[in-house]
Amino acid sequence: MALGLTEIQLAVALAAALGAAFVRGLAGFGMAILLVPVLGLAIPPAEAVVVANWLGLLIGFVGLKQILGASERSAFVISGVAVAATPLGVWLLSVTDPSLARLLIALIAFGSFLLVLLPKKPAHYAPGTAETGATGLASGVLTGFAGMPGPPVVPFYLRREITPQLARASMMTIFMATSFAGVGSALALGVATWREPLLAALLFPGVLLGNWLGHMAFGKVSDAAWRSFTGGVLGLAAAAALWKLLQA
Repeated sequence: MALGLTEIQLAVALAAALGAAFVRGLAGFGMAILLVPVLGLAIPPAEAVVVANWLGLLIGFVGLKQILGASERSAFVISGVAVAATPLGVWLLSVTDPSLARLLIALIAFGSFLLVLLPKKPAHYAPGTAETGATGLASGVLTGFAGMPGPPVVPFYLRREITPQLARASMMTIFMATSFAGVGSALALGVATWREPLLAALLFPGVLLGNWLGHMAFGKVSDAAWRSFTGGVLGLAAAAALWKLLQA
């Protein structure tokens, strides 16, 4: 056993990390949405969230300069609000029963899929200050509670008529910031332990490989195919999270 995980649990975690990171490299999001529900079946949900935040922080440094330069201005506003709101989500997770936390995390994954199915915004639509700030607030709370900053962020960008390159870079910028906030808040509030960074380090090679493979695939698909893929990722993640919840 390694870090309290059986060989089977570790193999599943590594496979999940590889697959989730591939999706992250291609879509710009999805790693936490896919990874947290799977890890949450092997370790307590709070630990799974912290591990996902550690992995998001580590992989966020890969190509960071290029990503920041290609991001929309709104990404920095959302990032700032989300960082400030993350401690609230960590506190909510610390006082929530683990069984209820698993249910809420699964529902969050499902809700993100439903949001993407809503009609797109009109061409040249520009989000206002209130919508941008609310997105950052929701993203921060969900970062701390579920390790999933994506549900409010993904629809914010995918429902608008912008290029995949701009949407992907903007989302990656936000997720780097929220991962940093998630780890920092967990440490400050005493939710984190020594085990999470060690488990993250164990899974990081798989994340690094998966992210590289996803990045190589990005740009080789059409705009329509990319948007269909991102929507499909959310749908599969939601279905898997709900199914695994029923099996737990």
